[in-house]
Amino acid sequence: MSNWDDYDLISRCLDGNVNAFGQLVDRYQTPLFNAALRITRDYEEAKDITQTAFVKAFERLDTFRPDHKFFSWVYRILVNEALNAVKERKFLADTEIEGVSREKTPEEMYGEKEQADLIDRALHDLSFEHRLVIVLRHFNDMSYDDMADIIGIPSKTVKSRLYDARRQLARIMEQKGVTFR
Repeated sequence: MSNWDDYDLISRCLDGNVNAFGQLVDRYQTPLFNAALRITRDYEEAKDITQTAFVKAFERLDTFRPDHKFFSWVYRILVNEALNAVKERKFLADTEIEGVSREKTPEEMYGEKEQADLIDRALHDLSFEHRLVIVLRHFNDMSYDDMADIIGIPSKTVKSRLYDARRQLARIMEQKGVTFR
């Protein structure tokens, strides 16, 4: 979907059409939930954070600036909510991430789950700032500029932080027995 589609839905919502906001929710709830899940590692908490982010976005829709992307704007709200949740509980709970295709063999599913668990545990060992840039870039395919908008830091800082995060993640993975060629 283009940004213009988002802007049209926002405009319709501001004109009183609440169903238009529902279309924005339908469009972005999966990537936002996935990001919240990777950040918090708690399924129920990720659901709550995603819902709260959308409620806050709806309540503050009149403050949205059309020179920004709606997804970046609501993503920033979500990241702030996730950060607050992480700060409140001061530890991250391990959860099992589902979503493996049913078309795969049990061996493939087990291998993918084992690999996903290993990556999630390694991500858990990163600082919140490093985990955030890895999730935004590699799990949500965001540009450096979009990441900078969401996190609220310069694009050059995003690149530097991502470089450091990748190096740290590689070290953690190697410590866990995964070698890179």
